[in-house]
Amino acid sequence: MKKKLSRLTLILVSILSLVFGFVASGIAVIYYSIPVSDVIPATLSSHKLATAGKLDVDTITSQDLSIHFLELGNKYTGDCTLIKVGSTEVLIDAGSKASSIPTIKAYLDHFVTDGTLEYVIVTHAHQDHIAGFGTGENTESLLDMYEVGTIIKFVHTKSTAKVYKNFCREVDEAVSRGTKVYNALQCINQTNGAQKVYSLGDGINLEILDQKYYYENTAGNENDNSVCCQIVQNNEKYYLFTGDLESGGEASLVSRNRNTLHQVELYKAGHHGSKTSSSNALMSVIKPKRVCVCCCAGSSEYTKNNVNQFPTQNFVDRVAPYTDQVFVTTLCVNWAAGDFISMNGNIVVYCKKEDTEVVIHCSNVPTILKDTEWFRANRKMPANWAA
Repeated sequence: MKKKLSRLTLILVSILSLVFGFVASGIAVIYYSIPVSDVIPATLSSHKLATAGKLDVDTITSQDLSIHFLELGNKYTGDCTLIKVGSTEVLIDAGSKASSIPTIKAYLDHFVTDGTLEYVIVTHAHQDHIAGFGTGENTESLLDMYEVGTIIKFVHTKSTAKVYKNFCREVDEAVSRGTKVYNALQCINQTNGAQKVYSLGDGINLEILDQKYYYENTAGNENDNSVCCQIVQNNEKYYLFTGDLESGGEASLVSRNRNTLHQVELYKAGHHGSKTSSSNALMSVIKPKRVCVCCCAGSSEYTKNNVNQFPTQNFVDRVAPYTDQVFVTTLCVNWAAGDFISMNGNIVVYCKKEDTEVVIHCSNVPTILKDTEWFRANRKMPANWAA
């Protein structure tokens, strides 16, 4: 049942969503300007580069698979990822703040044309991942704005935060409307109707991956409770999503999925490119060809120590042996003033089953991380990237 809002509030929300829709999407068309001058070391770049031109919504929806890493409309770091396979949509997380909701909805509405999110995956209980699902009692969350088929969520949390309590209420309301809710452990064990593998169509599967903190409520922080999953396309291409899982959880992810993890076409950088994730143990197994980082680069939101601001030097050094194709959504210009701009912007990765390589398009420039002014000013160039 929809929230009870005043007529004036509904009008204001509609106007706000319309304005955001025009700004975020260029009136239902997403434009991409792709320079062709980047020189990529041959040792790292056996895949093709994105080509020049513009990409509209129809082009994206015609793909067998598209993966969208969304900018969130503010200076804060957070995750929100849309996966589209035909008429099936999977939404993974919805950060960073409740103020991100109009931006997220304006983007989603171009692709969720039937008003239904078949799957929503909520990785863990931190605000930068659940804010869009955990609004106040009289404010619509994304779970109110769409019909939701199935929610797959984390098993454990020690959170007592208000946003988590709001999230629990919103999930209960979704259940009352017919949404099915499972946790990751139920998926692994395939109990109560949950599945470990969900077919999304066109030979593309969503696989829930195992890790030890589904079983143990002993994680040092909420990050290691993250639901981990991968998209498998025709048993040939793999795309990995680990939420904010940290090195301890990553070690168990590797050990519990030895026959499941492969070299990946795309890795959504764990924990926004932090120093505590994307460990050597995981990178040496998945050997990512491309990495997308959902963060506001250089933001002092969590630390004033430059080297540990997302994406960190440790993260860079650990992914550098495998790829230089690292893309970042947003750039912090002035934290105190609230100023931010797009780095790569909304990042869309897509591929048809007959294609040998995936393509990346960005709503802003497609400059890879190592070639940005921010990187040159704030990070040291790894030897693998200096060639």
